[in-house]
Amino acid sequence: MCMQERMINFLYFFLPVLGGYTLTSVYLLKNPQILHRKKRPAFYCKKIAHRGGSGERIESTMEAFTHAAEQGTEMLEMDCHLTHDGFVVVSHDENLLRQTGHDVTISSLNLQDLPLYKERLEVTFYEGRYSTGKDRKFALLEDVFKKFPEMPISIEIKENNHELIKRVSDLVKRYNREGITVWASADSTIMKQCWKMNGSMPYSFTMSRGLLLLLLFYTGLLPFVPIGESLLQFYLMRIFNSLCFILNLLLSCCHCRITMRKSLFRHLAARGIQVHLFVCNTEEDIEAALEVGATGVMSDYPTLLSSYFCKNRSQD
Repeated sequence: MCMQERMINFLYFFLPVLGGYTLTSVYLLKNPQILHRKKRPAFYCKKIAHRGGSGERIESTMEAFTHAAEQGTEMLEMDCHLTHDGFVVVSHDENLLRQTGHDVTISSLNLQDLPLYKERLEVTFYEGRYSTGKDRKFALLEDVFKKFPEMPISIEIKENNHELIKRVSDLVKRYNREGITVWASADSTIMKQCWKMNGSMPYSFTMSRGLLLLLLFYTGLLPFVPIGESLLQFYLMRIFNSLCFILNLLLSCCHCRITMRKSLFRHLAARGIQVHLFVCNTEEDIEAALEVGATGVMSDYPTLLSSYFCKNRSQD
């Protein structure tokens, strides 16, 4: 049998198999309940305050969290670190130079020695905009739990610190918050430690798991694969691209087209996995996030979020 005949026979076999696989994958992408039981989380949030709403009050302070809650925020997003004397402190950075002007780390200081936030703090994702507030003290995670016992909270762990992870888990258990407190981390190694410490808490995609998610989506395998994560928290690509000036326009466009796929987000939502896009600090950003299928929007401006959803009640 010549090479050409072998190729023809191969195509006769391969093309129907490929076609059947593609059709099945597309069908299951739109109807995931056939293979997977939909997740039933203890919370469903559309309005999420990034760092407690760092555009309207000093980020991650009790004043910021309280203000966000008063504006109708449905979820608080924050990061935590451990002081030298073992207190879990809410802070985005471990090194406090940006936030306080002091080049020191949280882990090197006792709680009582932490400096105050600057009087004016630039909003990280909104260049040239600053926030102020009466409260300039670093908040304790325990105080946040006490103040907002029913508020869902996403806690990002940035360092592979066993003691930090254990103390966060212990606080979550003590205040009976396992169903409404989310493990978040970009690092899969850290996330494994978090999940090992407390597997009762929902958790979000890490960076590597997010890349795997895209690979499964584009190869058609995603509808067949079980997913443990309960949330996908990701940059709205127009925000990400605006911060990365070294990316040329073509690359930025490719990134957006690859990651911001409505069919992917709809599939995740149909499986009970929430998609939170951030950081949306203008109405245009909010509209863009919802347009691509976000189930929730994270912003530094909780008042803006509430105002937007109030004006667009059909999306609330």
